[in-house]
Amino acid sequence: MDVKTNKIALLVDGDNAQAKMLEDVLEEASKYGKVTIRRIYGDWTTPRMNNWKAVLNEMAFSPIQKFNYTTGKNSTDSALIIDAMDILHDNLVDGFCIVSSDSDYTGLAKRIREDGIFVMGIGEQKTPLAFVKSCEIFTYVENLESKSETEDKKEDDKKGKAKPINKKLINKAYDMSINESNEAYISTLGNNLRKLDPSFDVRAYGCKTLTQFFAKLSTFIVKDNIINGINNPIIKRK
Repeated sequence: MDVKTNKIALLVDGDNAQAKMLEDVLEEASKYGKVTIRRIYGDWTTPRMNNWKAVLNEMAFSPIQKFNYTTGKNSTDSALIIDAMDILHDNLVDGFCIVSSDSDYTGLAKRIREDGIFVMGIGEQKTPLAFVKSCEIFTYVENLESKSETEDKKEDDKKGKAKPINKKLINKAYDMSINESNEAYISTLGNNLRKLDPSFDVRAYGCKTLTQFFAKLSTFIVKDNIINGINNPIIKRK
């Protein structure tokens, strides 16, 4: 995706997301394109939506009102899905970002991908795997950068609570990426890691870049590969 020209629709399930993370969510979605459509869905007559009201105008989001007419039933997901399909059919964007930890959006993500359109998800680590795997990229909000969370993560790393590395996943992605010289470009390796696991995120391991992540692994070597002033590092197994 060309982030300079792509347009993204950012659709937030206000019942299954946190208002305090909206700025981080918007920043994450903006990495993949210009967020032209910004909507938050929920019953704005209820107290639980009050936290969202403070950030709506600040970040130019539109509130979409949905009443819950039936006790125990949530109409927010259906409203978001209907809007997403309208946006898809009208060719208004090049990609979608669905913000929720609800498995109800699994079918929507699959449908968007069937049209060859980019779709990413953002949600908590409790998000069902079915929804995670239905997205091309899925980012856990726990990995998003914020001052308070970054400090908490540093403390967890000191206490030995860093996420364990899935070596099988790393090795499989590497084997998919190697060329005739048994080396892999970092960009190719990153793409294949996301194909195998849409939720793979180096921030979960205390790193800022994929290069930094592989430099920490004892079984791989990172070599600079500068072409026309741009470095696309090469990864090689020791």
